[in-house]
Amino acid sequence: MMEKIYDIVVWGASGFTGRLAVDYIYKNQKNSNVTWAVAGRNKSKITEVLDGKDIPILIADSHDKESLVNLVKQTKVILTTVGPYARYGSELVEACAENGTHYCDLTGEVHWMRHMISKYQTIAKESGAKIVHTCGFDSIPSDIGVYFLQKNMRELHGVNAKKIKYRTRGFSGGASGGTVDSLMSMMEQAKKDSSILKIIANPYALNDKHKGLDGPDKMSPYFDDDFDAWVGPFIMAGINTRVVRRTNELLDNIYGDDFEYNEGSITGKGPKGLIGATASGAVTGGMAGMAAFSPTRSILKSFLPKPGEGPSEEIMENGYFEIELLGIHPTDRSKDMRVWIHGDKDPGYKSTAKMISESALSLAQDELSVGGGFWTPASAMGDNLIDRLPNAGVTFKVMDS
Repeated sequence: MMEKIYDIVVWGASGFTGRLAVDYIYKNQKNSNVTWAVAGRNKSKITEVLDGKDIPILIADSHDKESLVNLVKQTKVILTTVGPYARYGSELVEACAENGTHYCDLTGEVHWMRHMISKYQTIAKESGAKIVHTCGFDSIPSDIGVYFLQKNMRELHGVNAKKIKYRTRGFSGGASGGTVDSLMSMMEQAKKDSSILKIIANPYALNDKHKGLDGPDKMSPYFDDDFDAWVGPFIMAGINTRVVRRTNELLDNIYGDDFEYNEGSITGKGPKGLIGATASGAVTGGMAGMAAFSPTRSILKSFLPKPGEGPSEEIMENGYFEIELLGIHPTDRSKDMRVWIHGDKDPGYKSTAKMISESALSLAQDELSVGGGFWTPASAMGDNLIDRLPNAGVTFKVMDS
């Protein structure tokens, strides 16, 4: 077996989010013992993006298996920002699974994750490769947030919360061109393969066996007494909730066999809040509906960001996200627990780039308790990421009662 020369290779270094990950690692690991490189298809483009930074460059192609195998054999961890992953990521996952190379990505493509898990889980287990999807804004705040709340609930009260509600309190940043492209790609594939829509709609799509009490994601507005506010759908809920439920299964149902989890966006009180929640549902449903049909898909593409595009530096720097989690005690509501999650940059780009970078560093450097296989961020790196994420400006805090 070829010696692992690098701890981390950033795949997709010339893309918008890839550049941000490169900048973050370069700035924060300058004086560390981390060995790393960047990789992509076009050396001149990568050289231009590096702008004089002394970082080794490796060349490979997403659809050239031999070049990918040669790439992954040189590193402990692949950090990939190249999506849509269903279009560009399958051969890379295969190469990592076969060659014992750890892997983290930013996918939100539930159907593709389900396919990768089913196809390569046994191979990854045998090789020792830890494959970890969803290491950005979807789904680290959700997955690590729930893990953090349940850990604190057990320490304080000796039990897990029977139900956790995730509510966005506020965020600011630019729409992600990569996320939009993934949505379009998913809907294009669903047109050819109707089973994809069934997978996406399944609340337990990422679970291997266990099913719980959760039903379909709520798309209509409702008033939540626990937050004294109207709640509308959260656009990432269809990804995040599946990841949290898979974490519970991978951790032997540590949260409970009947654990429930849902996500939504708080829009305020009174008529204004109801209008906001209704509008949130209309936008979320409308985008999915437009993406489902070719004529409206092209209209949607025309006014949303394109892959590789991103917001200005000012928008990313001034961006943030704030999320509140409520953990409901199984027998005594006076012992409910609330957790506040804060991110200090634009969630879809700068925060995401920092979160995946810390995930890659954890896979490369930390003594993790899990072996090879397909893991979630919390099931593979839960405690380690709680410690690492403040470096990335993402914090988790138990709120005062």
